Amino acid sequence: MNPDLRTVLDWLSARHSEVMAQEQKALECLSALPREQAAYEDALRKKAELLASMAKDALPLLLKLPEKDREDIHARLRKFSASASLGLKLGSLFYMSALLYRDEHRQGEPDLLQVYIDSLRLQYEA
Repeated sequence: MNPDLRTVLDWLSARHSEVMAQEQKALECLSALPREQAAYEDALRKKAELLASMAKDALPLLLKLPEKDREDIHARLRKFSASASLGLKLGSLFYMSALLYRDEHRQGEPDLLQVYIDSLRLQYEA
Protein backbone atom coordinates (compact mmCIF):
# COMPACT_ATOMS: atom_id res chain seq x y z
CA MET A 1 0.00 0.00 0.00
CA ASN A 2 1.15 3.50 -0.82
CA PRO A 3 2.63 5.00 2.41
CA ASP A 4 0.75 8.26 1.85
CA LEU A 5 -2.50 6.35 1.59
CA ARG A 6 -1.65 4.44 4.76
CA THR A 7 -1.14 7.81 6.46
CA VAL A 8 -4.58 8.95 5.29
CA LEU A 9 -6.20 5.72 6.50
CA ASP A 10 -4.45 5.97 9.87
CA TRP A 11 -5.60 9.59 10.19
CA LEU A 12 -9.18 8.63 9.29
CA SER A 13 -9.11 5.83 11.85
CA ALA A 14 -7.85 8.24 14.51
CA ARG A 15 -10.55 10.78 13.63
CA HIS A 16 -13.15 8.01 13.75
CA SER A 17 -11.94 7.09 17.24
CA GLU A 18 -12.30 10.71 18.37
CA VAL A 19 -15.83 10.86 16.96
CA MET A 20 -16.80 7.60 18.64
CA ALA A 21 -15.33 8.79 21.96
CA GLN A 22 -17.62 11.83 21.84
CA GLU A 23 -20.58 9.64 20.94
CA GLN A 24 -19.82 7.32 23.85
CA LYS A 25 -19.59 10.29 26.17
CA ALA A 26 -23.00 11.48 24.97
CA LEU A 27 -24.50 8.02 25.49
CA GLU A 28 -23.15 7.92 29.04
CA CYS A 29 -24.83 11.25 29.75
CA LEU A 30 -28.20 9.97 28.53
CA SER A 31 -28.77 7.94 31.67
CA ALA A 32 -28.24 11.03 33.81
CA LEU A 33 -30.56 13.38 31.93
CA PRO A 34 -31.73 16.04 32.69
CA ARG A 35 -28.84 16.64 35.10
CA GLU A 36 -26.26 15.96 32.35
CA GLN A 37 -28.11 17.78 29.55
CA ALA A 38 -25.29 20.28 28.94
CA ALA A 39 -22.63 17.55 28.81
CA TYR A 40 -24.81 15.50 26.46
CA GLU A 41 -25.28 18.43 24.10
CA ASP A 42 -21.58 19.31 24.26
CA ALA A 43 -20.49 15.77 23.36
CA LEU A 44 -22.89 15.60 20.40
CA ARG A 45 -21.76 19.02 19.21
CA LYS A 46 -18.10 17.97 19.42
CA LYS A 47 -18.90 14.79 17.49
CA ALA A 48 -20.54 16.84 14.75
CA GLU A 49 -17.71 19.39 14.71
CA LEU A 50 -15.11 16.65 14.26
CA LEU A 51 -17.07 15.28 11.32
CA ALA A 52 -17.83 18.73 9.87
CA SER A 53 -14.14 19.63 9.72
CA MET A 54 -12.98 16.19 8.51
CA ALA A 55 -12.76 16.96 4.76
CA LYS A 56 -10.86 20.20 5.38
CA ASP A 57 -8.58 18.67 8.00
CA ALA A 58 -7.72 15.70 5.76
CA LEU A 59 -6.87 17.82 2.72
CA PRO A 60 -3.13 18.30 3.47
CA LEU A 61 -2.74 14.51 3.66
CA LEU A 62 -4.92 13.91 0.60
CA LEU A 63 -2.82 16.29 -1.51
CA LYS A 64 0.00 13.73 -1.38
CA LEU A 65 -2.15 11.09 -3.10
CA PRO A 66 -2.58 10.52 -6.83
CA GLU A 67 -5.28 12.82 -8.23
CA LYS A 68 -7.93 10.13 -8.80
CA ASP A 69 -7.57 8.71 -5.29
CA ARG A 70 -7.46 12.19 -3.75
CA GLU A 71 -10.61 13.30 -5.55
CA ASP A 72 -12.57 10.14 -4.74
CA ILE A 73 -11.68 10.16 -1.06
CA HIS A 74 -12.14 13.91 -0.66
CA ALA A 75 -15.57 13.76 -2.31
CA ARG A 76 -16.70 11.11 0.16
CA LEU A 77 -15.29 12.99 3.14
CA ARG A 78 -17.08 16.15 1.97
CA LYS A 79 -20.37 14.22 2.15
CA PHE A 80 -19.70 13.22 5.76
CA SER A 81 -18.68 16.80 6.56
CA ALA A 82 -21.69 18.36 4.84
CA SER A 83 -24.10 16.17 6.76
CA ALA A 84 -22.46 17.09 10.06
CA SER A 85 -22.40 20.78 9.12
CA LEU A 86 -26.13 20.63 8.46
CA GLY A 87 -26.71 19.06 11.86
CA LEU A 88 -24.75 21.87 13.50
CA LYS A 89 -26.58 24.52 11.49
CA LEU A 90 -29.95 23.07 12.49
CA GLY A 91 -28.83 22.65 16.09
CA SER A 92 -30.66 19.32 16.11
CA LEU A 93 -29.43 16.95 18.80
CA PHE A 94 -31.33 14.11 17.15
CA TYR A 95 -29.64 14.81 13.82
CA MET A 96 -26.22 14.99 15.48
CA SER A 97 -26.82 11.74 17.34
CA ALA A 98 -27.81 9.99 14.10
CA LEU A 99 -24.75 11.10 12.13
CA LEU A 100 -22.98 8.08 10.60
CA TYR A 101 -25.94 5.74 10.91
CA ARG A 102 -28.44 4.43 8.41
CA ASP A 103 -32.11 4.51 9.33
CA GLU A 104 -32.07 0.71 9.65
CA HIS A 105 -28.87 0.60 11.74
CA ARG A 106 -28.78 -2.16 14.35
CA GLN A 107 -26.78 -2.12 17.57
CA GLY A 108 -23.36 -3.69 17.03
CA GLU A 109 -23.17 -2.95 13.31
CA PRO A 110 -20.34 -0.66 12.18
CA ASP A 111 -21.16 2.96 11.44
CA LEU A 112 -20.88 4.39 7.93
CA LEU A 113 -17.47 6.01 8.48
CA GLN A 114 -16.03 2.72 9.73
CA VAL A 115 -17.55 0.91 6.75
CA TYR A 116 -15.92 3.46 4.44
CA ILE A 117 -12.51 3.16 6.11
CA ASP A 118 -12.70 -0.64 5.91
CA SER A 119 -13.68 -0.48 2.23
CA LEU A 120 -10.70 1.78 1.48
CA ARG A 121 -8.36 -0.64 3.23
CA LEU A 122 -9.74 -3.55 1.21
CA GLN A 123 -9.65 -1.62 -2.05
CA TYR A 124 -6.04 -0.53 -1.71
CA GLU A 125 -4.63 -3.63 -0.07
CA ALA A 126 -5.77 -5.74 -3.04
